[in-house]
Amino acid sequence: MSYLKFDKTMLINLEESLLREVLRTNRKGAYHCTTIVDCNTRKYHGVLVMPVPAIDDENHVLLSSFDETVIQHGASFNLGIHKYGGNNYSPAGHKYIREYTMDVVPRTVYRVGGVILEKEKIFSKTDNQILIKYTLRDAHSATTLRFRPFLAFRSVKDLTYCNNRANLSYQEVPNGIKMCLYSDYPDLYMQFNKKPKFVYEPYWYNGIEYPKEQERGYEYKEDLLVPGYFELPIRKGESIIFCAGDIQRKGLKNLPEEFEAEVRDRTPRSSFFNCLKNSAHQLAYRPNNGDNIYLLAGYPWFRVRARDMFVAMSGATLCIGEEDVYKQLMNSAIPALQTFMRDGMPDKVIREINEPDVLLWAVWNIQQFSLKKGVEETKTLYGELVNEIISYIIAQRHPYMKVSSESGLVYCEGANRPLTWMNSVVNGKPVVPRTGFIVEHNALWYNALCFAKELNGDGTQPEIDRLIKLLDHSFPATFVNKYNYLFDYVNNKEQDWSVRPNMVVALACPYSPLTRLQKKGALDIITKELLTPKGLRSLSPKSNGYRPNCSGSQHERDLAYHQGAAWPWLLGMYLTAYIDLFKWGGVSFAERMLISLEEEISQHCIGCISEVFDGNPPFEARGAFSFLMSIAAALQVIDKIETYNVE
Repeated sequence: MSYLKFDKTMLINLEESLLREVLRTNRKGAYHCTTIVDCNTRKYHGVLVMPVPAIDDENHVLLSSFDETVIQHGASFNLGIHKYGGNNYSPAGHKYIREYTMDVVPRTVYRVGGVILEKEKIFSKTDNQILIKYTLRDAHSATTLRFRPFLAFRSVKDLTYCNNRANLSYQEVPNGIKMCLYSDYPDLYMQFNKKPKFVYEPYWYNGIEYPKEQERGYEYKEDLLVPGYFELPIRKGESIIFCAGDIQRKGLKNLPEEFEAEVRDRTPRSSFFNCLKNSAHQLAYRPNNGDNIYLLAGYPWFRVRARDMFVAMSGATLCIGEEDVYKQLMNSAIPALQTFMRDGMPDKVIREINEPDVLLWAVWNIQQFSLKKGVEETKTLYGELVNEIISYIIAQRHPYMKVSSESGLVYCEGANRPLTWMNSVVNGKPVVPRTGFIVEHNALWYNALCFAKELNGDGTQPEIDRLIKLLDHSFPATFVNKYNYLFDYVNNKEQDWSVRPNMVVALACPYSPLTRLQKKGALDIITKELLTPKGLRSLSPKSNGYRPNCSGSQHERDLAYHQGAAWPWLLGMYLTAYIDLFKWGGVSFAERMLISLEEEISQHCIGCISEVFDGNPPFEARGAFSFLMSIAAALQVIDKIETYNVE
């Protein structure tokens, strides 16, 4: 039985099927994304979406849709589907779908009378190309397939409209054509493994709608160009493969063998773990096929972000047995970190590297490697980097973070500029203006100092020992309040009494200045007020300003993003702390909590976990539909549970 299988009853119900999306990527930032019935509901959806460096650093939709039509006895049955005004869907190709599975690759089975047609998709790992395989499983008479490409040639952030600027001409290439609607775009090659007939019949399809954009308060209607259609006869048992990409394919007759080789190279999505592993792989990013490799923060709109990458790196690599990938990622990140510390220069690929907690998360990330591979190997590979980070911060060289000489705590001025992961902004001001001594920054700072001492042993700087002793007293004295949880931040005499999840970092770090009793008290409050089946709320319902629903316009979402919405990545920290406190009792609890996350694997972007969820039932998924930190957190918890089970 398939782990990810959807039957006819659900597929023909658009209220259910349009909520479920499918994502396939390569390592260059390009991707294929749509719903499981192939109806685009976002402007980010497309058969082929890819970076176009000649224009900007965003992705661009070249081929939006690719509609199939089955022709028998002169009768046409269009398998495509698009949304138009008035809640009209045309053509209604979803009514022909009998089954959708995603064990290895996305596979759709259509039935039209006596015709059974199977469609499978593969996105190249290395090239900006998608392969779509059509296999005629059954037919009782001569069958022809017709294909209509819907072209966009626009940024994922924009929409396109009928115009006179588009270049409607095409050129024939082996077994297909190439087109380029606008200058600076690459040619789009559309080819088959056998020669089709192409009928040139350019036409603009007007008023196609994207309901997800309408929900989010954006423009949601666009026009797409169909230059004509391809036709090919197909015999029972025969497979036809279509290839769309930015380079001309050679050896087209070998496409079936190449397709099968690509399928064999994929990890089957046969379990929760394998789905997460595949999702982690999909977020790998190797620009221009160079030596450097990074992790994208999420799809469809995030690029590489420093904090996200260091928080998630160990979960997305070490927890799936990919030590070599971890080392490659660190080899790419270390020069960027050193350039920032030595020259104050940001990195062109790793964004937000100057945020104050990034260096602390980098040390935490190296510490996760140490827990897996041991202190000696860690010291050899990354000991110098850890020491440089600690020295850089102690020397007060960070532009946004300073060390208090009296308490040893680190201080950030975040009243007018967000300096933590809670970084939403409205009208140029932080929605959550966290400033002063920030709880997770100082928990990570204490942890980093102790880890540096562990690496250096007797060679530890005296200043590190002095700061650790200061923090042993000043951290609990500053943050632990009389209600047994931690202040979110303390700024001079101002104490933020809001119950927020950031204190969980102090409970989950391997080194903490808190006693076991203090940890348990804080964990109890988190469990009672912040825990949901999908993650930790960013604010307690008992606190002022609670906004659980992260929906509506951009303004409304920004207000709710960190004011009540639940975050899965924090669940990883929470369950780590829970297991460390309660041992075997914590393991069984963590296993039960993971079940609710596993449910999401088949509910939204298939095989992925979303960025954020509403803080109240029914806990709807919001934000990026495949989010690096969410995926890595689940992998870290699974790995921790497995460690206990092995022991």
